[in-house]
Amino acid sequence: MAVHLITGGAGFIGSSIATRLLEQGESVRILDDFSSGRRQNIEAMRGRIDLVEGSIVDAAVVKRCMEGVEIVFHEAALPSVPRSIESPQPTLLANVQGTTTVLDEARRAGVRRLVYAASSSAYGDTPVLPKVETMRAEPLSPYAVSKYTGEQLVRVFAALYPIETLSLRYFNVFGPRQDPRSQYAAVIPKFITAALTGERPRVYGDGEQTRDFCFIDNVVSANLLAAGAANKLEGQVVNIACGERTSLNHLLGYIAEEVGRPVSADYLERRPGEVKDSLADITAARELLGYTPLVKVREGLRRTVAALSSGESRAVP
Repeated sequence: MAVHLITGGAGFIGSSIATRLLEQGESVRILDDFSSGRRQNIEAMRGRIDLVEGSIVDAAVVKRCMEGVEIVFHEAALPSVPRSIESPQPTLLANVQGTTTVLDEARRAGVRRLVYAASSSAYGDTPVLPKVETMRAEPLSPYAVSKYTGEQLVRVFAALYPIETLSLRYFNVFGPRQDPRSQYAAVIPKFITAALTGERPRVYGDGEQTRDFCFIDNVVSANLLAAGAANKLEGQVVNIACGERTSLNHLLGYIAEEVGRPVSADYLERRPGEVKDSLADITAARELLGYTPLVKVREGLRRTVAALSSGESRAVP
């Protein structure tokens, strides 16, 4: 049986992909150095996955992981815009050199297809909405630069070598398994955790900034569609989102409804490197992959609040 390799497979998105692949009876190998991935995310998979603990910048480890692999889901990265601004070098090492290593060892091993976790941060703060893949990239942070550089590597490798590649530009993914305790945690788990504990969530800016929030099930679906797509993949880039805008203030209101109590925020100065508004055009993903969002924002919030309320760390099916 062909192996599916997930780099960063102990992370929020990677472990969710692994869960779905195992449900479908696929053979799964995970590569993770646990710098941001969590062991509890894959605890229930022990004995059913081939776990390799190591870094994507270690060519020898990556080479070993590629043996017998047909599909690579390259999710491993050092996340967070603020962290990349504070410490650019670790972000660029992991996200650029690491991606280069994964691509190079994949093509040497004869891997058929690689699906890359790209980021909507590549668009920067351009005022034009919705964001379309043909727009000029204007990254505002070392993290955004690193993820956009990964897209270019993915495109070039497909042009030069016999490996199919695709970049999925994720927009603000959320859901169970997302760690709310990290100082670099995404806004939704932070807001929900604050609301559940009676704390005041922090909003950087006036709260009127908007995001295209995308529940984890939609991202998992997009990755599996990419793995099984009959179309030839040649380094294309497609947006993965819901195609709807939600302001942070509206988000707080929705969370208040879900937890059954008012939520008041502390409004702080807007942070550098963050965009004002974001909204995806998902036409390209629909046409290339047959992608459509399975779970809208309100339903995703309901599931995420329920999981965090119960302390659940497993993905909601």
